[in-house]
Amino acid sequence: MKFGQVADPSQIDFTLPKDHPQTKFILNQNKKSLENISIGCAKWNKTDLKGFYPKGTKDELTYYATQFNSIELNATFYGMPTAEQVQTWKEKTPKDFKFFPKITNTVSHFRRLLNVTDVVTQFASAVLNFDEKLGMVFLQLHDNFKPKDYDRLEKFVQDWPKEVPLAIELRNTEWFTDEEVFNTVCELFEMNNITNIIVDTAGRRDMLHMRLTTSDAFIRYVGANAESDYARLDDWLERIKVWKKEGLQNLYFFVHQNVEKASPLLSAYFIEKVNKEFGTNIHIPTMASEKPTLF
Repeated sequence: MKFGQVADPSQIDFTLPKDHPQTKFILNQNKKSLENISIGCAKWNKTDLKGFYPKGTKDELTYYATQFNSIELNATFYGMPTAEQVQTWKEKTPKDFKFFPKITNTVSHFRRLLNVTDVVTQFASAVLNFDEKLGMVFLQLHDNFKPKDYDRLEKFVQDWPKEVPLAIELRNTEWFTDEEVFNTVCELFEMNNITNIIVDTAGRRDMLHMRLTTSDAFIRYVGANAESDYARLDDWLERIKVWKKEGLQNLYFFVHQNVEKASPLLSAYFIEKVNKEFGTNIHIPTMASEKPTLF
């Protein structure tokens, strides 16, 4: 994932900004404890995760699911999944595994939220076949989808099938730099139980808005293939500890890298820290050189 990549990460201030005041208010509404922590990568193919799979691995998803408890499923962005494909993916993973499929680009990039009822219905019908393994669907809007098209976004949110949990990633900077616009869209999300995705990447610090609109936190963390990646994860753990005390119910944390083969290493570091802090027992992934078992 090269989104937000910069030539020299050492020149970036990676300090996490303060929480938006509404974040604490939203979390305080939740009376449940932290129920689920999902940490994973964005893909399971060998090309991107070079060095992760043992030699002779026959089925990448089956093996991936022995190392992680979730996947940010970008495959569904490039093509409409079928019910049969979803069922196949589901059957290759253990019972506690979660999928977080990205809505097909027909909706977000080609039709740009216009006249998408048929496609949304088809997509939602397919991913519901994940059953208990469906974590949350997410919509990633194009960089040039701007507040001038707010009416399209509002209709999309209001029409979205409520039985399918949804998160939305806004990318154009105008959503974040205009306070009135940002408040309007966040209120829309709050009223419709839509999770506002937070993106932490070097070249787009404006997307690090720290405003939750539900009691779920959906974080897309993009490392810079730099030593600072680990310190940044430490900072995230401290923030999540605060959110947990305030009422965080679910944490969805997906690790990306400009060079994706480093994603499992970063994930392992973060999972180990999470386990120690929260008393969880999430499996810590290892690289192929440490794994003798073939799948």
